[in-house]
Amino acid sequence: MRILLIDENPERAGVLAAALREQNYDLVAQLAPRDLNAQRVQEIAPDVIIVDMESPSRDTIDSMRQINAEQPRPVVMFVDQSDESMIQQAMQAGVSAYIIDGLNVNRVKPIVDVAIARFREFQALREELQKTRASLNERKIIDRAKGLLMRERGLGEDEAYAALRKLAMDRQQRLVDVAENLLTFADLLKKK
Repeated sequence: MRILLIDENPERAGVLAAALREQNYDLVAQLAPRDLNAQRVQEIAPDVIIVDMESPSRDTIDSMRQINAEQPRPVVMFVDQSDESMIQQAMQAGVSAYIIDGLNVNRVKPIVDVAIARFREFQALREELQKTRASLNERKIIDRAKGLLMRERGLGEDEAYAALRKLAMDRQQRLVDVAENLLTFADLLKKK
């Protein structure tokens, strides 16, 4: 497991780094919070990011948000002090585990394991949501194309769908692609 450690305190980071190595984690890089950004994360390519700081800053949370948007991965954040607003912002930025009252090296492995599991579950939900949105969008396009055929050709709904489906099979294209082409062509004819 490749770990990127973010810590503002070199002494504390050294203790955590040693604990991570003891638990057979591969500590691939150690950065100060000010050096954390999506480009550095892409270069380092860690499996998990561990952030250890006294109190999270808005800049660190913004970096987490950018990283989560561009290249999501599990993030564990250990903080000594926090408030409800910062917790909410961290979770919205994609932090998988937010642990208050600092770091106990004996708890690192189970916390990382839970963060990874939570991250994977969230990613599965995110992918399912994207697929559902794409499917709904495709359904809307197909329905619009059916409506166009019904209106322009005087077909019933089943007949319009059958015509679209036949055209898709004849052209060896997806139904939604044929529907989009039909709608584009109809728009082109309207602009004449």
